[in-house]
Amino acid sequence: MKITEVRVIHLRLPVVNDRADATQDALIVKVETDAGITGIGQVDASPIACMGAIVAPMSWTLARGLRECVLGEDPMERERLWHRMYEGSIYYGRRGVAIEAMSGIDLALWDIAGKALNVPAYKLAGGGFHKRIRAYSSFLWGDTPEESAQAASQFIAQGFTACKFGWNNWGKDWARDEAQLAAVREAVGPSVDIMVDAGLGYPDAKSAIQMARRLEKYNPYWFEEPLRPDDYDGYAKIAAATSLRVAAGEEETSRLSYLDLMDRGNVDVVQLDVCRVGGLTEALKIGWLAYDRGRLVINHSYSTDINHAAALHFLACMPHTQVLEFCVEPSPLLTELVRNPLKAVDGYVAVPEEPGLGIELNESVVERYRVPA
Repeated sequence: MKITEVRVIHLRLPVVNDRADATQDALIVKVETDAGITGIGQVDASPIACMGAIVAPMSWTLARGLRECVLGEDPMERERLWHRMYEGSIYYGRRGVAIEAMSGIDLALWDIAGKALNVPAYKLAGGGFHKRIRAYSSFLWGDTPEESAQAASQFIAQGFTACKFGWNNWGKDWARDEAQLAAVREAVGPSVDIMVDAGLGYPDAKSAIQMARRLEKYNPYWFEEPLRPDDYDGYAKIAAATSLRVAAGEEETSRLSYLDLMDRGNVDVVQLDVCRVGGLTEALKIGWLAYDRGRLVINHSYSTDINHAAALHFLACMPHTQVLEFCVEPSPLLTELVRNPLKAVDGYVAVPEEPGLGIELNESVVERYRVPA
């Protein structure tokens, strides 16, 4: 079996708002083979930037578009092709866009292999620690504490036992922020887990430590990304100064960056997006590095059900995970993009058992939101 084509499809809603909501556009990757099997993947980053990394023609040996790196190759050789893409993009890659773009192709290769062998991707990776994973509803903070409390009540009524709220100017008004969490805790009671996503809201570690101590009495499950992603030393200071778990990682794209996050930043919860870190091939390596260090590993997923499915296969392979980030935005790119949408039932989401990633694109939705090439 050989790869015959790599296609990229840019999807975008008619109106995209300036808010921390990645369900407003998406980059879908299709990898076709001469055996008639097509794999589906996704990149969760800037679609146009990542499209360039995929379709660019070769400049020279170490500056090639990712498509050229895999055309004519055996799609079953995922590890070799990952390194072929990494080396082919090493002059403009190694971090950021190139690794993010590799994610879409890598996930499509896992999808192909699973379809060819008639097994789900997690079994190809030797996983199966979990058949279903407890989900937390992931949403943005409301404009008022009352809005956040109302949303939390609705999610718990749907069966979730955990919820996360984030961004929306968190860190600008500390009294308002504390009132937000207090209102959510009062609405859901003491037994529901609440994750606080600070959305990079604090300028320095001392500010974040002061806020973390104010939040401790509400018993949040974790305190996520209070600082900019490169402030590893600041994260270590927060982790040492508060009883709260400190979570971070969704902006990282390299295994080496995650080593800095864990070994310098000393975070308690390692978050990674399978559609950003180089696909399932690299996510598994990062996950086991977290395991070796005694850190929880959790997915980041705030885009489509392709992302959710990829995350479930990853988490199924990790004995040290506890929850699944499950985006609950009403965007049609989340709710309608696949024909077999993933559902939370009694607060849990089942790991797909169909071959490959276990998703099937709704082509009518793809055509509705496709940006003309």
